[in-house]
Amino acid sequence: MSAAAPVDDAGIVDVAVGVLIDAAGRFLLTSRPPGKVYAGWWEFPGGKLERGESVVAALARELQEELGIEVFDVRLWQVTRMDYPHARVRLHFCKVVAWRGEFEMREGQSMAWQTLPVTVAPVLPGTLPVLDWFAAEQGFAGATCVDAEGADTLKK
Repeated sequence: MSAAAPVDDAGIVDVAVGVLIDAAGRFLLTSRPPGKVYAGWWEFPGGKLERGESVVAALARELQEELGIEVFDVRLWQVTRMDYPHARVRLHFCKVVAWRGEFEMREGQSMAWQTLPVTVAPVLPGTLPVLDWFAAEQGFAGATCVDAEGADTLKK
């Protein structure tokens, strides 16, 4: 990304996040690529908004750059804020239910289609609210992750 991500007065970076949902109701998680903060941790794909870019435009660009797909049906869903030790981010979650192209892990990351409870680990804390929202929508009771290592590790 060539331009700096927009930051508001409080130093919060806006991030577009794609919650890709397939026809079977599974959602896609990807691992953070080597060389990035929290490499190997699982999250929903996406990235920082560039100056003047809308959430949907940023998400379309990021998913093309990271996964090699073109998105068609993007629905703004939820917004939440996460304070990580390295950054404060406002996560704009979008449900993505239609795309074209074969998945290519262009940054050396891994991908996994998941249902509740999520079986990949560790999961970034910014991903956990989405799992709770899915649980509420689906009437799912119980832990949303098989391993809660992610949230606990970042708090230490």
